[in-house]
Amino acid sequence: MKIAVIGQSLFGQEVYKELRKDGHTIVGVFTIPDKDGKADPLATEAEKDGVPVFKFPRWRVKGQAIPEVVAQYKATGAELNVLPFCSQFIPMEVIDHPKHGSIIYHPSLLPRHRGASAINWTLIHGDRKGGFTVFWADDGLDTGPILLQRECDVDPNDTVNTIYKRFLFPEGVKGTVEAVRLIAEGKAPRITQPQEGATYECIQKKDNSKSAEALHNWIRGNDKVPGAWAEVDGQKVTFYGSSLVDNSPTNGQPLEIPGASQPGIVTKAGLVLFGNDSKALLVKNLQFEDGKMIAAAQYFNSGSSAAVELTEEEKTFAVWQSILTNVTEIEDSTDFFKSGAASMDVVRLVEEVKLRASGCQLQNEDVYMNTTFQDFIQMCVRKLRGEDGEEELVVDYVSKNINNMTIKMPHQLFINGEFVDADGGKTYKTINPTDGTAICDVSLAQISDVDRAVAAAKEAFEEGEWGRMNPRDRGRLIYRLADLMEEHQEELATIEAIDSGAVYTLALKTHVGMSIQTFRYFAGWCDKIQGSTIPINQARPNRNLTFTKKEPIGVCAIVIPWNYPLMMLAWKTAACLAAGNTVVLKPAQVTPLTALKFAELAARAGLPKGVVNILPGSGALVGQRLSDHPDVRKLGFTGSTEIGKHIMKSCAVSNVKKVSLELGGKSPLIIFGDCDMDKAVRMGMSSVFFNKGENCIAAGRLFVEDTIHDQFVKRVVEEVKKMKIGDPLDRSTDHGPQNHKAHLDKLVEYCQTGIKEGATLVCGSKQVQRPGFFFEPTLFTDVQDHMYIAKEESFGPVMIISKFKSGDVDDVLRRANATEYGLASGVFTRDISKALYVSEKLNAGTVFVNTYNKTDVASPFGGFKQSGFGKDLGEKNLEHTPADKINLK
Repeated sequence: MKIAVIGQSLFGQEVYKELRKDGHTIVGVFTIPDKDGKADPLATEAEKDGVPVFKFPRWRVKGQAIPEVVAQYKATGAELNVLPFCSQFIPMEVIDHPKHGSIIYHPSLLPRHRGASAINWTLIHGDRKGGFTVFWADDGLDTGPILLQRECDVDPNDTVNTIYKRFLFPEGVKGTVEAVRLIAEGKAPRITQPQEGATYECIQKKDNSKSAEALHNWIRGNDKVPGAWAEVDGQKVTFYGSSLVDNSPTNGQPLEIPGASQPGIVTKAGLVLFGNDSKALLVKNLQFEDGKMIAAAQYFNSGSSAAVELTEEEKTFAVWQSILTNVTEIEDSTDFFKSGAASMDVVRLVEEVKLRASGCQLQNEDVYMNTTFQDFIQMCVRKLRGEDGEEELVVDYVSKNINNMTIKMPHQLFINGEFVDADGGKTYKTINPTDGTAICDVSLAQISDVDRAVAAAKEAFEEGEWGRMNPRDRGRLIYRLADLMEEHQEELATIEAIDSGAVYTLALKTHVGMSIQTFRYFAGWCDKIQGSTIPINQARPNRNLTFTKKEPIGVCAIVIPWNYPLMMLAWKTAACLAAGNTVVLKPAQVTPLTALKFAELAARAGLPKGVVNILPGSGALVGQRLSDHPDVRKLGFTGSTEIGKHIMKSCAVSNVKKVSLELGGKSPLIIFGDCDMDKAVRMGMSSVFFNKGENCIAAGRLFVEDTIHDQFVKRVVEEVKKMKIGDPLDRSTDHGPQNHKAHLDKLVEYCQTGIKEGATLVCGSKQVQRPGFFFEPTLFTDVQDHMYIAKEESFGPVMIISKFKSGDVDDVLRRANATEYGLASGVFTRDISKALYVSEKLNAGTVFVNTYNKTDVASPFGGFKQSGFGKDLGEKNLEHTPADKINLK
C-alpha cells in the first residue's frame, strides 16, 4: 500500500521502519518542525531513505484546514494514513481522503482514557490493566471504531517510563504494523466503541487528603511531566520515585505538608508520606522550583550551602586584606586567585587562619574549593562551629569468621556516599560456589535506584568539590584509596574467593594485587592529562592560537563481568576517576561483594559523595537503564558480544554516548615444533586453566605442529593429573569452583557437544562429585575447524587442541584468523623471524610471544573485530574518558 505516516518521535520512527520492511511504500512523512535545529527522529529516518518529508507547523488556522497544506498532502497519493503518536490536529479533509482512511495509535484501552496523557491517567486511576488501541479515525476525540487492542498488567510500582518501555512502545509498534497488515489483507475489523466505561480526563485539583495508594498513583502518574507537587515550607516541591511500603521507616525528622493527613518523615531511605488511611509511601527524590533535584533523604541538608549569619567576632578573623594588598576593599565576591594570589599565598592564608582561630584547621584544598571571600568565610565559620563535620559512614556489615580473619562485607547499594536499601527493599542471595550456600542477602537495584545514582554522580561532577578539585589533589585521594585497598588486601582476596571461587593466592596476587597497581598507576596520571597547541594558517599575521584541552566528560557508567570482579572494576574505574569523571558501576549480579567493599574504602579514602556509586542488580534492568540514561556520557562494558551489540545500539539511540567494549574471544595459540617444550607446556596450561578458565584472553584453541603434537598432549595430561581441585581458601589448591551453577551447566553441555561432533575427549568434561560448582579440567584433541568447540568460547577449563602440518605457517595462520573474535593470541617458537611474522599476521589486540597471560597496568588491553573496541589500562585508556575541547584565540 501507499502510506502516509503522520506523527513523530522514536515510536513514529520505528513504525515507519517496520512498515517499509513489510513492503509498503511510504509516499510521505508528515511530522513536526525541527526543534533547536534538530529534526524529529521520524524525519531523520525518512530523509535518510529519500522519502518526502513535510514539517508543517500547523494544519489548520481558526479551525479551518490550510488549503496549501492539504494540497501538498493530497499530492502524495496516499491510500492510507498511519498516525503513530501524532500530536497535531489533523483536518478531516486529510483524515478522510485516502481510500482506506486513517488509523491512529492510542496508549490506552479505549474507550477508557480518551484524550491526552492516557498513560498518566492509567496510573493515576490505579488501573490494573493497561494497553493500547489502534482505531479508525473519525471526527470525534478518540471515538472511532476499534481495529485492534492489546492489554498488559500494570504493576503497583509501574511508572510512565516502565510501562511505556516494557509494553506500550515495543508491542505498540508491532500492533500498529499488524493493523496495517490486516487492512492490506482486507481483514481489518471496525468495532464500534461502547459508551459504557468511556472517560475523558481533566486536570484534577490538588488534594493531599487521599489514601496512600491514591497519593502513590498520583505521583507516579505525573512522573516526570508535569510532576506531582505540594507547597512545603513556602516553596513548590515536586515528588519523584514513589513506591508503596509495608513497613515504613519511622526514624527521621518530621516535615509538615499542608493538607496532608499527617506530617511526612524525612528518613535515611527517603521521604515517607502517609495517606488518610495511615498507610505509607516512600518518595526517593525531590525537585525545587529552581530545578535543583536532591535525594529526599537529604531534604534538611539541602540548604547547607545557604549563608550563615556571622557574629562580629567571626567577621574579624578573615585575613585576606593583609595578603591581597593590591585590592582596595575586600567584598563578598572578591576572588582570591583572580586578585593575584598564588600558591605561596594559599599556604600563608591557611597558617594565619590557624593562628587566629586554632579550632579552624584548614587544608590547602579548602582554599581552592572556596575561592570567593563569601564562600571562604562561610566555610571557615562552619568549621569553627563544628557544622561541617563529616557524616559518619554507616555500614550494615555481614561479618564472617573465615580464612583466619573476620571479614566485614557491606551488602546494600552504595549511592551518593551512603549504603542504602534498594527501592522497595528488594534483595537477592549471592552464592558461595565452593559449597552452593548463600553468603548473604544483597540489595537488588531498581530503575529508580539507577536514576538516583546517576543524579548523584551528575551533581558530584557539576556542582560538587570533585568537579572543582585540582588534578594533583584528585590523584592524592586515589593514591589514598590504593593504600586502603592494600591495607585490606587479605580481606578483599578472601571475599573474592568466597564470592567468585577464585583461588585465594591468585586473588591476592592478581584479582586484588593488580587492582591496587591500577589505581596507583592512574593516580599518577591525574596531573599529566594535557592537550596540545596546533599550528594553523592564520597564526601569522593574525596571531591566532589554537590549542586543545582534555576535559572530563561527566558521568561514566561501568558494567563488569563476574570472572575478575575487583580487577575489572579497577581497570575501568581508575581511569575514569583520574580524568575527573564520576562513576556509576554495576557489578555482575553473581559477584557483587568486592565492589561493595571497594565502595566503603572509597568513602573512607575521602572521595566525595556521588563520585563512586555501586548498584548490584540485573543487566536487563540496571545495565539497560544505564545504557539508555540521557545523563550518562560514557559506558564501559566487558561481557558477551551479543550483549555488547545491544548496549552499543542503546547508547547510540539514547544520546550517542561514548562506548568502549571488551567482548567475547576465541584466542588462538600456535605452538611450533621448534618451541621450548617445557615452557610451551607450562604456559599452554596457564593459557587455558588460569583462573579456572574464566579468563577473557584464555587460549580458546591451541594449534600444535604435528611433529610434537602427541608429546605435547602427553605432557599436558601428566600435568593435569597433578592439579589439585578443591577449596579456594586452601593455599595448595590449583583449581577452584566455577563461578556459578548456570556456568557449570553450560560447560557440561559444551563438552557434550564436542563429544557428539567427534572430537577426542582425552580427560575431564564432568562435574566433580562434591558440593559446589567444581568442573574437571578438560582436554579435547582432533578438533576440526567446522566443530562448535573450535569456533565458540567455553570460558572454562577446556583445552581445545588442533593439529597442523609441519612447516605450513600460512595455513595455520588462516585457520587461527578464521574467527570473528580478535581479543588475544599467542605463538611459541625459538625462531625469532617466524615469531615476528606470525605476530604480525595474527588478527588480535594482543599477541603473546613465548609467554601468555602477561598483562600490566601500563600496557593497553583491548580487542579487534567482534571482540570490541577501546582500550583498558595504559595511557591509551585515557583517550576515552576525557574529551578534547578545541580553543581558537
